[in-house]
Amino acid sequence: MADLFEDYRLGPGWDEMFGEPSMPRPTYEALHATLQPLSSAELGIRAEVLARAFLDQGITFALKGVERPFPLDIVPRIIAAQEWRTVEVGVAQRIRALEAFLDDVYGAGQVLADGVVPRRIVVTSAHFHREAAGINPHNGVRIHVAGVDLIRDEQGTFRVLEDNVRVPSGVSYVMENRRAMAHVLPEVFAATRIQPVESYPGQLLRALRAAAPVGVHEPTVVVLTPGVHNSAYFEHALLAREMGVELVEGRDLVCVGNEVAMRTTAGEQRVDVIYRRIDDEFLDPVHFRADSVIGCAGLLNAARAGRVTIANAVGNGVADDKLLYTYVPDLIRYFLNEEPILPNVETHRLDDDPDVLEHVLDHLDELVLKPVDGSGGAGIVIGSQATDEQLAAVRERIEFDPRGWIAQREVALSMVPTLVGNRLRARHVDLRPFAVNDGENVWVLPGGLTRVALPEGALVVNSSQGGGSKDTWVLTETPGAAEPEPPEEAPIVVVPSPRSPDPGPVAGPVAVQQQQQQQSARSGRPPAATSQRSAREAQC
Repeated sequence: MADLFEDYRLGPGWDEMFGEPSMPRPTYEALHATLQPLSSAELGIRAEVLARAFLDQGITFALKGVERPFPLDIVPRIIAAQEWRTVEVGVAQRIRALEAFLDDVYGAGQVLADGVVPRRIVVTSAHFHREAAGINPHNGVRIHVAGVDLIRDEQGTFRVLEDNVRVPSGVSYVMENRRAMAHVLPEVFAATRIQPVESYPGQLLRALRAAAPVGVHEPTVVVLTPGVHNSAYFEHALLAREMGVELVEGRDLVCVGNEVAMRTTAGEQRVDVIYRRIDDEFLDPVHFRADSVIGCAGLLNAARAGRVTIANAVGNGVADDKLLYTYVPDLIRYFLNEEPILPNVETHRLDDDPDVLEHVLDHLDELVLKPVDGSGGAGIVIGSQATDEQLAAVRERIEFDPRGWIAQREVALSMVPTLVGNRLRARHVDLRPFAVNDGENVWVLPGGLTRVALPEGALVVNSSQGGGSKDTWVLTETPGAAEPEPPEEAPIVVVPSPRSPDPGPVAGPVAVQQQQQQQSARSGRPPAATSQRSAREAQC
């Protein structure tokens, strides 16, 4: 213990393991007891086992053009059951409010007429699509899967950083992190009651089946991927495999007479629910980008006719807009008549009050500046860490387009001990819980994805910015308590599949568009499917 923690310093944020130097919090006592007798060399060996396991399975990501194993830190993040209950209820509340907002904004628009959200905020959003107006899913669900990014502030309070209700990614890391950690820290698992995460694919499949069009009792569900060159392809293949459904590309689908089918070796088979992992702009060349070769023409018309369900729904991105994020507490009060359980981070809107804009421009070096439609940490400027040139550049961009930016208080994100070299160091983390909505309940996966900023002092945790991840353990309230098994109507089908060769260099228009669909994970090919294309590839 002295070897690993001898010069461990509490950082500027809330330290989740230690309340005081060398005094672990109750939730971390079992982990602390396990780490105490380990030498740095032994912990390093276990960390190497983790990295090799991810590399062998193809769980990699591209950083500056180089494929690397996704960094999984050996020290897990632990959340007490009572703390998690607040997160769970707060995330579900937020999803219900955003569902009501999306239903209204693509329907009657009463929330706009009542002035809760200014109409200009919606119509100027890059992800508001009028093409989605009038598409009404029969069970009322537009957000089948959500990823809500949370942080803990200097007092340890969970706060919402942003909402992701388009095509949130990263849940594959949650499942793979757990599997890997069970092998390298088995003694901690034996001493700690941890809620499992394996039921996610079953919960997702149940929600997708529940979203099937009216009159369909045995729906056919598929996962629609941009293809092997997409950064989240590993996740697409994993979810399709564990749900026991087909992984398809746009060229595997055909839409005729508002009916969607996939081409198989036995002929065309009707498709009822599409869990798409393609951005709106590439999904249907009839309504969006005419040059898209990774979507399928006619999908939107089929959805409007009620013959197929697209999950998540087209147009959800208006609720991802970081300017709309500032109105979510008001949406919770308006639609649910409740007070927000999870507060936002203090945020300035820059487009509606000249005094606020002037204040922000005068204090750029004290704030975090974010483009409202950015993702993956792109475009974020942390004022206290920015150069004079960077501040001047962001000032110019804000002055040119105030609506395109928000400014937030710089929060010292909470910190968890992280293995850096051969020592444990405090590093900043965030948390992305994943929620699944079946129309009756919003189920929140116990744990979610903890991302960690590996460089000292860094606050941007995204893998594209050099971040890694931690396994997130949610403790059970009583001995033996755990989440229920997946329901019978949503079995998890596991089909072992060896890693296949690298698909090779990117070339041609299809690959270019696949690369434009950036998300957060990458890996090898899925097991052989029943599509004609897959059968041909298997023969080659």
